[in-house]
Amino acid sequence: MQQELLRIPIRPDAPVATLAPALDALARGALVAVPTETLYTLVARADLGAAAERLAQLGGEPAARLVRCVDDLPKPTPILRRLASRHWPGPLVFALPERWRAPAHPIAAKLIEAAPFPLAGVECASDPQSVLTRAPGQVACLLDAGPAPLAERAAVLEHVAGRLRLVRAGLFDLAALRATAGLRIGFVCTGNTCRSPMAEGLARAALGTRLGVAPSRIGELGFTVQSMGVYATPGEPASDHAVATLAERGIDLAGHRAHMALPDVVSRLDRVYALMRSHLQALKLSLPPGKDRHCTLLDPDGRDISDPIGGPRSAYEQAASQIERAISARLDDWA
Repeated sequence: MQQELLRIPIRPDAPVATLAPALDALARGALVAVPTETLYTLVARADLGAAAERLAQLGGEPAARLVRCVDDLPKPTPILRRLASRHWPGPLVFALPERWRAPAHPIAAKLIEAAPFPLAGVECASDPQSVLTRAPGQVACLLDAGPAPLAERAAVLEHVAGRLRLVRAGLFDLAALRATAGLRIGFVCTGNTCRSPMAEGLARAALGTRLGVAPSRIGELGFTVQSMGVYATPGEPASDHAVATLAERGIDLAGHRAHMALPDVVSRLDRVYALMRSHLQALKLSLPPGKDRHCTLLDPDGRDISDPIGGPRSAYEQAASQIERAISARLDDWA
């Protein structure tokens, strides 16, 4: 359908009132060309099926829902929240599989904020005239802010079925996005032969289940899990009872070797969980002032995980059950 074009020269600091003609056009189901930090984007009401279909046809790819922040997503996971905290607003689209974007350009952001209806958009061209060439007679209103700053398409990151995949790289690389998405998690006990190795194995298994991947693949979503001891003898294997206890749960600790909780290693982790208050105190004493905020007890209720060392197999079973409950309580913060 041929549209009469309204072209509005606009500055990034333009007041919201300047956007009234664009909002009126959107309200009646028309397309509006809006500057973003990447390319000019054709925008339409997301709740009008015909308008959304026109977007996909013109752009040649699925339109993205345009939102203000991660809280506008349906049930955002901790992974998405971490990614958004680093990269939103900005030139990154989440494919979940429906696409979502929070543009950083102030005009696009103001339009999203002011619209009383949901918006969707598809990238089109790097300058206003090219928009009109790409979509002749299709645009009712063009917010003309001059050439697009980046002049390239936004990256598209797919997060479906327990994986992160770059559909389109843009300004990002997958390794950096994975590092942002996941967590580096550490568990600390005394000798790193009983409780913390069990916590490491149980946490890796729990993350694999939550993410829908084998425990060996959690690194593909940016997660690493390790364990250490404040008084560990490096190279010591896990205790026989610890190995047997986790083997019954399908987790192999046979290859574990003990590591010391060295300050430089602990400081590089995102979450460090001590199995007892004495371990937490030792960690805090080993780190510079103010650098221990990521260290806490594994049990959210502040209880120590009982020490099974020297005890019967049942003591290890009890400790493993305590660890499982604590990890279950922590899991919603991880993934």
